[in-house]
Amino acid sequence: MYESYSGLIFDMDGTILDTEPTHRQAWREVLGRYGCGFDENAMIALNGAPVWHIARHIVEQNRLDIDPAIIAREKTALIKTMLFDSVRPLPTLDVVKHWYKHRPLSVGTGSETALAESLLTHLNLRQYFEAVVGADQVLHPKPAPDTFLRCAQLMCVAPAKCVVFEDGDLGLQAAHKAGMDAIDVRLN
Repeated sequence: MYESYSGLIFDMDGTILDTEPTHRQAWREVLGRYGCGFDENAMIALNGAPVWHIARHIVEQNRLDIDPAIIAREKTALIKTMLFDSVRPLPTLDVVKHWYKHRPLSVGTGSETALAESLLTHLNLRQYFEAVVGADQVLHPKPAPDTFLRCAQLMCVAPAKCVVFEDGDLGLQAAHKAGMDAIDVRLN
């Protein structure tokens, strides 16, 4: 099915790793400190967005009088203590393992690069990917195409010859804006 593509790009959270429940728990804990919460459907719509973008959205929705950067830092610090014990691979990882050494593979994530790198290393998955591009490496993260275009560049593959595996609407938009085909893993 993927034979016509030269490079495969994978989102991380919710696509190759089951991190979403832990991210939601971290958001609940951090926002509980401020006496507020979040709408589950609104959070799902923001899958793939960087933590600072989600924090800004939450601050606006809850009309909080706090710098979103503070909430983003608190959530990032908390998630770093939670993820390593709770995260598990998802079935899309089978695609990674199948195409490893046959096609260039990379990760394009809305997470910070350091967190993605350490999580993939912790799970002994980092070796599968030629590159890991986090939201902090690009000027415009998902839904802009920058993350996936950077992945293609690092793999030395033309964007039109890449396919993106995604679980979020923002990531699917980013893939299409990058001129790449995309597979919505939620449908498989």
